[in-house]
Amino acid sequence: MTHDFSTDGGGRGRPPRHAQFKKGQSGNPTGRPKKVASFKSDLAAELQEKLSISENGRERKISKQRAFCKTLVAAAIKKDIRAVNALLACMRLFGVGVEEPAVENADFEDLDLLETFLNQQRKQNERSKRSASNGNTTKSRAPRKKA
Repeated sequence: MTHDFSTDGGGRGRPPRHAQFKKGQSGNPTGRPKKVASFKSDLAAELQEKLSISENGRERKISKQRAFCKTLVAAAIKKDIRAVNALLACMRLFGVGVEEPAVENADFEDLDLLETFLNQQRKQNERSKRSASNGNTTKSRAPRKKA
């Protein structure tokens, strides 16, 4: 009993005609499920939304994140101790307000001392270059005779 694949379209990798999808019909009509948004991505999207505020009599659009920062700083300035603690914690966490150490101003005496040192180093380098070009760097030895 031989099976005729040409009539019903069945076989390895080819389901029978009655089980195949009809033309124009998808095998997955609902599609792939949407990605479930995380709290982090939701929060980031919400904080990036624009908010209209009035500042100094002018209407401005700023992000909600910026408005939150402005509110926190304003409350800290008004001596709200919780806002001060939250602001300091944020500053510490994100490294805001950390300044590089100030560069000390050099005196003219220090600059003169440094210039004298550099001149001495240049002269020493010139001497070593001259002696290297003259061949005076090492003494040549005569080979020893074996007895």
